[in-house]
Amino acid sequence: EDEQIVAEIMRRRFFPALITHKSWEGFHFAGHEIRITEATDCYGAVVWPSALVLCYFLETNSKQYNLVDKNVIEIGAGTGLVSIVASLLGALVTVTDLPELLGNLQHNVLQNTKLKCKHQPCVKELSWGIDLEKNFPRSSCHFDYIMAADVVYHHPFLDELLLTFDHLCKNDTVILWAMKFRLDKENQFVGRFQTLFDLEVISNFPSLNITLYKAMRKGRMK
Repeated sequence: EDEQIVAEIMRRRFFPALITHKSWEGFHFAGHEIRITEATDCYGAVVWPSALVLCYFLETNSKQYNLVDKNVIEIGAGTGLVSIVASLLGALVTVTDLPELLGNLQHNVLQNTKLKCKHQPCVKELSWGIDLEKNFPRSSCHFDYIMAADVVYHHPFLDELLLTFDHLCKNDTVILWAMKFRLDKENQFVGRFQTLFDLEVISNFPSLNITLYKAMRKGRMK
């Protein structure tokens, strides 16, 4: 079953028939053809399999996780694929990443959502753990969903990542997080995450070494 679903997920990706001066990949989600411009010189500007897993889940579980008119924030959005799919499914999305990625991210989001979505997504800078209250004040920022795909990898900012999850998450916020397991140090982040949040596995793909989690603040999971 794992291999069948993974094959279906990977079939959502297509490549240009002709090589052009601009590198891009195509994807079929939410009834649309999505074209993503990538940059191979940066981790954040490449579409990783965890993003495809999360997009597929959002599309195939759109009744249980109805995103229409929901406030959604994606952290570490990279190329923006997950945010684009959430927008196409009706969500009001805040798309975030580091400042050096915002140009390509804005291009992808605008190219794939303009005049196609109920709510035009907003692209904002978010450096994990920095100026969180200034840029996302707790009193006025309320997100129904936090989405994250492959944000835990070999980087030194795991403390800041956990702080960011904690700051953005209200008592009724649902976190949808796709994670590829790689190194022990990174994998230990799951245990640290569980000190603040209840965690439930909603999909598991051993062939990709990817797990999709649902999380909420401790004691809030129904």
